[in-house]
Amino acid sequence: QVQLVESGGGLVQAGGSLRLSCAASGSIFSINVMGWFRQAPGKQRELVATITSGGSTNYADSVKGRFTVSGDNTKNTVYLQMNSLKPEDTAVYYCKAVIVTMSRIQYTYWGQGTQVTVSS
Repeated sequence: QVQLVESGGGLVQAGGSLRLSCAASGSIFSINVMGWFRQAPGKQRELVATITSGGSTNYADSVKGRFTVSGDNTKNTVYLQMNSLKPEDTAVYYCKAVIVTMSRIQYTYWGQGTQVTVSS
């Protein structure tokens, strides 16, 4: 079994910053991709940013230049540094990881979600 544990959400004023963390643990052989998605009320879940094990990153256009995704392979952890936050960034943020388990089978895992609220 693999678990993803997120932390770092909260309430912040517009223009402020938050840093999210997501740590993977359990029966992990390797991690191919980790990243962040978000879902606002009444909207579909959308990509925010991802990072591969090789360090390649991908961002949604709406967060480019404001958010930075990074990873620590030694800790199986992915981070999302969010700067210049806007009210429209308010959402539940979910960590996603594509992991090869010790049984050499690839699965996609999701975290439980962490609320980010940006006040105007």
